[in-house]
Amino acid sequence: MRAYQIRLNFQEFRNQPLEQAEGFLKKLVLLGNPQPDRTNQRGRLYHKCHWNGVMNWFKSRINNGILEGINSMIQAAKARARGYRTIDYMITMIYLLNGKLKFNLPT
Repeated sequence: MRAYQIRLNFQEFRNQPLEQAEGFLKKLVLLGNPQPDRTNQRGRLYHKCHWNGVMNWFKSRINNGILEGINSMIQAAKARARGYRTIDYMITMIYLLNGKLKFNLPT
């Protein structure tokens, strides 16, 4: 139940206006759950270490999902070939597979 409540609080954090977000996060992380158990301490430590990253995400709303997708496609190209002779061949294959290039070749 507590984990679900934490999840709901963070969803509410995502909907805060920019000027109120940092105060809401401070209240949520630092003052939110006064019971000193191990899970709560680890969560607080995580948010203290990544405070700037969380606030930068809140300002820009940019995440690394696109980069993870590109990395996945590159790894699939590498696995499909089972190795390339040179790095140039690998880069060329990555562009061909993922560049969404349209070749109007005669059929």
